[in-house]
Amino acid sequence: MPDRAATEAIAWSTLPDAELVALAQRGQRGAFRELMQRCNQRLFRVARAVVRDDAEAEDVVQEAYTHAFAALSTFRGESSLSTWLTRIVLNEANGRLRRRRPSVDIATFEATPQEDSRVVSFPNRFGNEDPAAAAARAQIRGLIEHAIDDLPDAFRIVFIMREVEGCSVDETATTLGVRPETVKTRLHRARRLLRGTLQDSLAATLGEAFPFLGPRCARMTEAVLARLAAATEATTGDRL
Repeated sequence: MPDRAATEAIAWSTLPDAELVALAQRGQRGAFRELMQRCNQRLFRVARAVVRDDAEAEDVVQEAYTHAFAALSTFRGESSLSTWLTRIVLNEANGRLRRRRPSVDIATFEATPQEDSRVVSFPNRFGNEDPAAAAARAQIRGLIEHAIDDLPDAFRIVFIMREVEGCSVDETATTLGVRPETVKTRLHRARRLLRGTLQDSLAATLGEAFPFLGPRCARMTEAVLARLAAATEATTGDRL
């Protein structure tokens, strides 16, 4: 017979987001754990698109989850849970970015002709090598990630959400608070910049960019749950 933990894990995984949210709002940590595991990859990728650092992106997501859990009672389902969480992650990530350096006026960049722009100049080192080879894929993925990192901030987040995470134009626009036409324009500019850097043959590896490995997912989830448990214990202690 499966142990109790395995049975509970299977039960959580069969529930839709709406039921999990309702259970999490009633204090069921297992439901919140399942929601985190479903959203971790997108939120990590979005956070990393802003801060451009793996470790800080993890910290951003953990902090955002803590805020989200505290405000879960305010979630009304007017947008999807992932969209709601993504906004919280973006607020946290952009807040850190503003504290770290002054922002760049994206309108100025968008108004500048960029027909021959390149993000970075990469030599054609791979020639006709088979992209299915593991070593080659790792090198290619590194080039892609580096090129994406060097996109202007507003273009990079749109590119990550649309091309890497597969979000729709409307969802991306709603999440970022911009018009759908702006999303389309920025994605077009991002693609054009990347084409100036990367060969078209690399496009098939985009889905592998910024891989979200199991250990990272588990580490982030457990860290958030530990923080919530500590906060609950502190609150309980204050009442005694």
